[in-house]
Amino acid sequence: MEKNERSTTIPGKEKEVDIINIKGIEDIGYVQPDSILLNSLAPEENTQCQHGLYFQDGERRVDYILTYHIKKPSSSRSNRQSSRFTDNAFTRSLRRGTARLGRPPPPQPRVVPEVASQDHSMDYHEDDKRYRREEFEGNLRDMGLELEKDEDTKTPGVGFVKIHAPWHVLCREAEFMKLKMPTKKVYEVKQCSGVGAKINTLVNKATEPLHPNVEENRAQNVKHLSYAFSREKQHLFDLSDRDSFFDSKTRASIVFEVLKRTKCTKAKYSMGITSLLGSGVYTAAYPLHDGDVDGENVEPNDRKLLYEEWASYSVFYKYQPIGLVRKYFGEKIGLYFAWLGLYTQMLIPASLVGVIVFLYGCATVDNNIPSMEICHPRNNITMCPLCDRACNYWKLKEACGTARASHLFDNPATVFFSIFMALWAAMFMEHWKRRQMRLNYEWDLTGFEEEEDHPRAEYELCVMQKSLKKEHKTQKPTEIAEEPTNKWKQTVQSAMAGLKLTEKEKLTCRDRLPAYMTNIVMMLLMIGVTFAIVFGVILYRISITAALHMSNNPTTRSNVRLMVKTTAAIINLVVILILDEVYGAVARWLTVLEVPKTDKSFEERLIFKTFILKFVNAFTPIIYIAFFRGRLVGRPGSYLYVFESYRMEECAHGGCLMELCIQLSITMLGKQLIQNNLFEIGIPKLKKLIRYIKSKRRTFQEEEREKKLQRYETDHFLEPFAGLTPEYMEMIIQFGFVTLFVASFPLAPLFALLNNIIEIRLDAKKFVAELRRPVAARAKDIGIWYNLLRGVAKVAVIINAFVISFTSDFIPRLVYQYMYSPDGSMHGFVNHTMSYFNVSDFQDGKEPMDPHHLGYQVEMCRYKDYREPPWSNTPYVVSKEFWAVLAARLAFVIVFQNVVMLMSDIVDWLIPDIPKDISLQIHKEKILMVELFMKEEQGKMQFIDSMTPCDGKERNNHAPVARSRSIPHTYSHTHANNF
Repeated sequence: MEKNERSTTIPGKEKEVDIINIKGIEDIGYVQPDSILLNSLAPEENTQCQHGLYFQDGERRVDYILTYHIKKPSSSRSNRQSSRFTDNAFTRSLRRGTARLGRPPPPQPRVVPEVASQDHSMDYHEDDKRYRREEFEGNLRDMGLELEKDEDTKTPGVGFVKIHAPWHVLCREAEFMKLKMPTKKVYEVKQCSGVGAKINTLVNKATEPLHPNVEENRAQNVKHLSYAFSREKQHLFDLSDRDSFFDSKTRASIVFEVLKRTKCTKAKYSMGITSLLGSGVYTAAYPLHDGDVDGENVEPNDRKLLYEEWASYSVFYKYQPIGLVRKYFGEKIGLYFAWLGLYTQMLIPASLVGVIVFLYGCATVDNNIPSMEICHPRNNITMCPLCDRACNYWKLKEACGTARASHLFDNPATVFFSIFMALWAAMFMEHWKRRQMRLNYEWDLTGFEEEEDHPRAEYELCVMQKSLKKEHKTQKPTEIAEEPTNKWKQTVQSAMAGLKLTEKEKLTCRDRLPAYMTNIVMMLLMIGVTFAIVFGVILYRISITAALHMSNNPTTRSNVRLMVKTTAAIINLVVILILDEVYGAVARWLTVLEVPKTDKSFEERLIFKTFILKFVNAFTPIIYIAFFRGRLVGRPGSYLYVFESYRMEECAHGGCLMELCIQLSITMLGKQLIQNNLFEIGIPKLKKLIRYIKSKRRTFQEEEREKKLQRYETDHFLEPFAGLTPEYMEMIIQFGFVTLFVASFPLAPLFALLNNIIEIRLDAKKFVAELRRPVAARAKDIGIWYNLLRGVAKVAVIINAFVISFTSDFIPRLVYQYMYSPDGSMHGFVNHTMSYFNVSDFQDGKEPMDPHHLGYQVEMCRYKDYREPPWSNTPYVVSKEFWAVLAARLAFVIVFQNVVMLMSDIVDWLIPDIPKDISLQIHKEKILMVELFMKEEQGKMQFIDSMTPCDGKERNNHAPVARSRSIPHTYSHTHANNF
């Protein structure tokens, strides 16, 4: 080989750097001048790198970062430098290239065999990863990207690959991705006039303090006409400042699209960037933040502005700068925060109405006749024991506190509140559709259609394995024995070279049948685990109730119900929090088994499975209390037992609504405080502390060294972005708490509102300061989450109808008042709802141990049910009052459900999905776009006519067409730019 040396001067540098140029590198296909140049410079030596946001030349901006693991060196820095020069990736690829060209490899130093075998076993995987990185990065260069490596960083064991997309790559990919960019053409946005304009002006003045100090939030009278970027129509766009034409968010998304399409095909099977990250070839991939968020000398940037005007708790009362959020994080994340903000705003009226309903219950509790009858001091009704043997007879007036508390949530106003919340859910869905359409117009997404994603690497691998098995079956045994290796290599290359898959080469339902069966079995098994845990908590309540009733402490015996309810609800909460994490992992495992074709399909299937499991986990204990507890008890003398020893638990005399309220409030508040807030704050802080301890940066020198970290090193220590699924999921579950059982807990919207005010700023701070910058993704809606919201809203109508009808005493009170009351009032309702039982009919061994506990011999006791008395011809049989109440309950469910759904459909019909002003502006944009292109065509025709000779003999009807076809493309393009 011939070795020549040339010297290159770096812009802004006085010293020259020697670059080694070896003849024959082009034959090998591995040229890496930027990497060699970078390794000869330290980051702090170049003043133009701007804290790691640019390449070493200070001009090319870093659009994306790939990180990989570097084996920790065991020798000094000088030895590392020489080792890197003599045995780096460049020389290894050089040796491989010379071997392929038939040249003798350069002589290798002699090593001890034992040491060589140890080094070979230790470095085998690292060499394989390095080889894949070299090939993948070479393919990225072939795609037009520019790369620069940095292994001499202050982050030990981590190497960085900085990626820059030049202008021609940005233009090409923007055209492929059909990015809509603002043109030079501007038009005036039509403003409201008349009364609407005056109202808007007053509202804007009143809400001026609530708007963040962000330029994007100010109303603008003009708007740029947007059009899908095209290299042939670059004259339509303002390209005077190319650096700002594609912002950092757009550049990162373009690079990410290139990374997804680029494959590493010389390994055992084709690997994209996702597979390379999963296999450890690269450890992380992320775009850079624009700068720091705090500090004395921090330059103004969008990240700092978001931190001050959005992620700070001091601005909790202000609106969100959604436009700036979208500009920095992309449309998908912008839509999430816009939806969360609208949901929080809509909770304000729901909270006010809920508080009014609760206050109404507080104001009318002293006038409630049933609770007054229960609490009357002369009430001498003797009740049957609540458990066998250990429990004694008790007086009904002991349930006074429970009855008064039940009235707070079980009153006529709760029916109105249930109807209101059903209509509120419909209004929220319609309002969001209108808000979403307005954002689509403002963000130039009106004509955006999501294209089918590229097949996932796992899907392609399964297709390849399927084709291999098929060809293996069709081959003869002799053919298989002759060339097994070559056949494998041919199949891999043909299946993974990016060729279009035919219908026969796709995975069918028959291929996925084992995965589908596994999914069904595992989903049923997980739901069964939830039911088993709920059943275990039921046994806990039954056994603890019996044990506490045997206590010698009178205070303990008098507060048995409260203690058991509270402790059981806390146990349920802890189990729900644990199972939520388990179910999330199970749902992901089941989705991986299905091998979805695209990332979008994978995400939707994962969301659906996770939602089903977490929904069942959160609401199964509540559903049990609402609809099953107290209805599977039996009657005195014939109770229903579990394991022949545990009697099923009963509701308190005030009904199960109070217990439902306790369970719902503890679960909802616990999930919000512990899971949503404490975990989101505590876990990132804990992880950051662990990373800090591991890095051992406790000395003064290390702290000073940390201050000089480059931007890509600082972002490396941030948490990776895990997607929006956890954020949406906790809000959907909260939406279920707010709507599904709101009849039993009118304060649920208020607690949700308080939580969301904190949640918005908490999520904002997490996205801005604690997470790596996610790749911007375009989206025109919130996807499958909207369908889940609609489903929860529809189910909420049915569940609230059953809660009011079967859980509360609203229907029995109405039936008594209008059918059985002698004076049309509620006097005598308590006595009407209780039946008689002769204590002599107790089963042997089930009667109380102390029958004289009340000081007299009890012959008859009462229990809450509609049954015939023991002296009737059919003792203890359900009475006609039971059937009358049951018929009224079922009728109420049917009427309530149909009326509320009809009203919701009317709201849906009255409110248009697209605001009128937005539809007019979209129509105006189309007209202006047609006019723009018509003027362009007219200009081209005038130019063609001016270039045509004026001699009449040469002119004819076909001359303009012929002339237009013969004009060179470059000439026409030059004229178009001038136009």
